[in-house]
Amino acid sequence: MVRCWGTRGSIPSPGPDTARYGGNTSCVEIVAGPRHLIFDAGSGVRALGSSLLEAAAPVKTTIFLTHFHWDHIQGLPFFPPLYDEQTCLDIVGPIQYTPDGRELDVESLFAGQMGPIYFPVPMSAVSAACSFGHLNEGVWEEDGIRVSAMRVRHPSWVVGYRIDFGGHRIAYVPDNELDPDAAYPMGAEWRARFVEFLGDVDILLHDAMYTAEEYPSRTLWGHSTFSQAVEVADEAGVRELAFFHHDPMRTDAELDEIVARHADAALAAGRTVKIRAAAEGAKILS
Repeated sequence: MVRCWGTRGSIPSPGPDTARYGGNTSCVEIVAGPRHLIFDAGSGVRALGSSLLEAAAPVKTTIFLTHFHWDHIQGLPFFPPLYDEQTCLDIVGPIQYTPDGRELDVESLFAGQMGPIYFPVPMSAVSAACSFGHLNEGVWEEDGIRVSAMRVRHPSWVVGYRIDFGGHRIAYVPDNELDPDAAYPMGAEWRARFVEFLGDVDILLHDAMYTAEEYPSRTLWGHSTFSQAVEVADEAGVRELAFFHHDPMRTDAELDEIVARHADAALAAGRTVKIRAAAEGAKILS
């Protein structure tokens, strides 16, 4: 099961104009056999946490963070299982680097977010049994689930994830700038590596924050256009593309029109990829 709990980018944007696709920031839940996984802890993770506590069993989950920009971690201090002593929580993400090359590990970044400057509840109030791991590029594998990480094009060290389990292939890449003219330190071979990373996935949730008209004034902000996401999905042989990380100013009506236009264009071009916009609360894979 794959379910979206937050699909918005940058900042929560609740309201009547965003109710269908959702106003919460990035959070995706995957249930694969006995394992429960969460990808990113934006504001959507609060409601997910409440849902988990309603179940009879103690919460045992792994949270994979793509990076530490605020819209991908802002829900973590409000994740209710964090304050339940029966919870076992593993938090995995990429090590970050300061401009002078100093490493910032996941546990330190988590503790810093819970510091009194940013949050009133002290770290000592966390009752869950927490462990921390790092995955900058490489593979995490347990119980027949394989989570692969690859660095993508966004300010700071950011990864996208590919999840293979039970014959299903899912890719989650919420922040990624595909424009080849945007200067990132990944090398000329990055695009080919990324296409291979996505190869033949069933569902790709990919950053599609801007229209082609909006993008020129937002270069190096770390995000892609709708058409760029379609192109890379088609190149990689993706079966279904879900636009993700919606601009906080984008209304449901505007997203409907954008999806319809790009779906029609893909069909006219002979592309086989199905196109949708990820919606909060939707089960992409049951």
